[in-house]
Amino acid sequence: MRPHSTPRTDALIQIPRGIWMLGFVSMFMDISSEIIHSLLPMFLVTSLGASAMMVGLIEGVAEATTPIVKAFSGVLSDYLGNRKWLAVVGYGIGALSKPLFALAPTAGIVLTARVTDRIGKGVRGAPRDALVADITPAHLRGAAYGLRQSLDAVGAFLGPLFAAGLMLLWANNFRLVFWVAVIPGLVAVALLAFGIEEPTRHLGAKRVNPLRLESLKKLSRSYWWVVFIGAVFTFARFSEAFLVLRAMQGGVPIALVPLVMVAMNLMYSVSAYPFGKLADSMSHARLLAIGLVVLIASDVVLAHGNHWPVVLLGVALWGLHMGLTQGLLATMVAHSTPPDLKGTAFG
Repeated sequence: MRPHSTPRTDALIQIPRGIWMLGFVSMFMDISSEIIHSLLPMFLVTSLGASAMMVGLIEGVAEATTPIVKAFSGVLSDYLGNRKWLAVVGYGIGALSKPLFALAPTAGIVLTARVTDRIGKGVRGAPRDALVADITPAHLRGAAYGLRQSLDAVGAFLGPLFAAGLMLLWANNFRLVFWVAVIPGLVAVALLAFGIEEPTRHLGAKRVNPLRLESLKKLSRSYWWVVFIGAVFTFARFSEAFLVLRAMQGGVPIALVPLVMVAMNLMYSVSAYPFGKLADSMSHARLLAIGLVVLIASDVVLAHGNHWPVVLLGVALWGLHMGLTQGLLATMVAHSTPPDLKGTAFG
């Protein structure tokens, strides 16, 4: 164990206030997003008459949008030397996309709303992750990313809980529940705009194009190894929308299907911080290997489980895999890149 490792409570105390604020920003935005995402596949299929193939198309196009936009926003955050306000713009786009879901008369409008929401996620993702690295000491980065992911996952399981409760209260009125999702999205934007300060070293610095060959050469071989591993993990994962549809196949009542996302994100939230902190003292390669084994187990269980308890086990393993790997990959990127290229690297 490294000499700088400290007891768990000490690590929490040492984590900067800005990380807690970023965590709460993520939490409120995830409450907003997951209220919608936990119901959206059912809304598309039962209210708009979309097929499972259409659900997959919408999810695929939307999710493909995020990394494309994320690459450009990360480069821009390095060039401008400013992370916070790009992140504010991204969270703002996400919040403003929410009314489109409530108003959507067709699957095409839902696709527009999903793409807009994912553009917002792409704009904010790299600057926010780079901001975490900027304001956190190197020996606490695993704990910091784990804490932010944990609070993010708290929002991700509270959102479906609210969705299930409101669906029961309002007799499966999808659109009315979607309107409620606007509120926590706006709270997230306000918290980020007024609750976090940009580190002064990023303000007024000389602007350099991060995409120049000499700049990109600063990205080490270890960084590109992390990128490769991250890509392999994405091939082994599918959209969370299909976890919801899998629960429907298990015969769960429509109003209670969002609880599958509660189970997944509860496991994610509980595991993200401990494993993030462990990344500050344990071999990253070993943790990644464990995460991959858990993902394989989850896929196998979900593929062969035809009863609700088995599906729930697969979903819980999925959440454990996310807790193991998401903060870890971010920590590995932060450790393997220079300060002036962290936005580009995360993108």
